[in-house]
Amino acid sequence: MRYPDADIVALDPKRFTARLGNSAIRRVWTGMGWAEGPAWHATGRFLVWSDIPNDECLRLTEEDLHVSRRFRSPSGYSNGNTFDREGRQIACRHFHRDVVRYEPEGGLTVLAARGPDGPFNAPNDVVVHPADGGIWFTDPGYGALMDYEGNRLPEAATSPRPLIKEAVYRIDPASGAVAKVTDAPYKPNGLCFSPDYRTLYVADTGMSHYPEAKSIVWAFGVDGTGLRDPRTFCSMEMDGRTGMADGIRCDESGNLWVGAGWVGDGYDGVHVFAPDGQRIGLIRLPEICANLCFGGTRRNRLFMTAGQSLYMVPVETRGAHFC
Repeated sequence: MRYPDADIVALDPKRFTARLGNSAIRRVWTGMGWAEGPAWHATGRFLVWSDIPNDECLRLTEEDLHVSRRFRSPSGYSNGNTFDREGRQIACRHFHRDVVRYEPEGGLTVLAARGPDGPFNAPNDVVVHPADGGIWFTDPGYGALMDYEGNRLPEAATSPRPLIKEAVYRIDPASGAVAKVTDAPYKPNGLCFSPDYRTLYVADTGMSHYPEAKSIVWAFGVDGTGLRDPRTFCSMEMDGRTGMADGIRCDESGNLWVGAGWVGDGYDGVHVFAPDGQRIGLIRLPEICANLCFGGTRRNRLFMTAGQSLYMVPVETRGAHFC
């Protein structure tokens, strides 16, 4: 390996300042079926993520990057993970089609199993608003379309939305009530807040099943417990090729880091967009990047779940949020 790493590409060197001259992309772990849902626990100094087909969560500890399997097993074919303000893990489970919280004493609390329109398809990704503890999550339904990643429902034979229209939801932390905040995206997937929590970004992977869907990341204004002013933040088209955005995170400068793939070499990996929606950087990986998060004591390590592997690279920025 020679520095700088040729697969960390500054498309706009003036704005993509997170690239370090002497750091390299490192494959930390491999051998999974489909890696997803990384989340950083700041107090415990560990990363958890999902291997959906193998029905488990794994854990990496910061001290020596040691990886342990079966941190959660079975995990309910969980996908997205996050931690709340009290350090409790929240997970979206494909098999059970719900959102759950793991309690400190070892118990499990089901936070949501149905919305205002009925049972969920299969919740996918989740974030927590630190100001009020509200839990926001997406329900694109992939875990209900195949046994490999969950539990294929009979309705999947005739519809890409097995039970209800795909949507984004919010769980009220006080009452536990579940509200649908938008169903504008065809298949809302990864989501995250801007550093000031005034914008919610949502990746739309609807082109996987809907020919009319565009491969974009949406931006919504956050209006208390609801959303307003939907707009296209960025397109995933690049040099005439179009893949899909999956998991997303913001850094402290408001740049959006997007796990991307389904195209091939030169595209699959991480795409970095400035706050104005312009693509300014790339991290090229040899596998499709499903999701990512910032971690480490100073939140300046980028962890990427990609295909069969977990990758890590130090960057000269910090994640905007606590997990």
